[in-house]
Amino acid sequence: MVRTLISTARRLALKIASYGAMHLVVAVLVAFAITRDWRLALAVGVVEPFFQTIAYSIHDRVWHRIERRKMLSGLEEASEAFTARLQIMAPEEQTRAHGHHGHSHALPRSFKQIALKSVTYGAMHFVVAVTVAFALTRDWRVALAIGVIEPLVQTVFFTVHDRVWTRIEARKAAKAAEMASA
Repeated sequence: MVRTLISTARRLALKIASYGAMHLVVAVLVAFAITRDWRLALAVGVVEPFFQTIAYSIHDRVWHRIERRKMLSGLEEASEAFTARLQIMAPEEQTRAHGHHGHSHALPRSFKQIALKSVTYGAMHFVVAVTVAFALTRDWRVALAIGVIEPLVQTVFFTVHDRVWTRIEARKAAKAAEMASA
């Protein structure tokens, strides 16, 4: 059980760190393309991803709750979230529909849901990017340019990052199920 907790925490930390590294590189390159000033690009590239990583973590947790825990009572949610995160919950339980409002533990990953997650991420990213860029440049034109272009580029990379991590987690779950049945 402790090993599972450590493994889950390690995967979450690695997901957040990989997102932060990807974000840093993209932010610096976009800021440099707009400002042509490496010092300003590095400042935006370091400060903005820091705040975006925090915002991303909050965004990801909110979507985790939306995707996995709709319609559950607080106690049910806490116990099921705990067992699901520890990967103790059996795969058949993950897909079992409950009698109340048709809730299931299956992970719906429709195009509509992925698109909505990406759009909400993009809106959140825009607000943080403009705020940070303005705080560093004190120029609304540059802040809006960075705030529009950088989140569009990052949203594409976010979607790719999210899909890669979904596949990694699915492979790990399949491997764990295979090991359990062997």
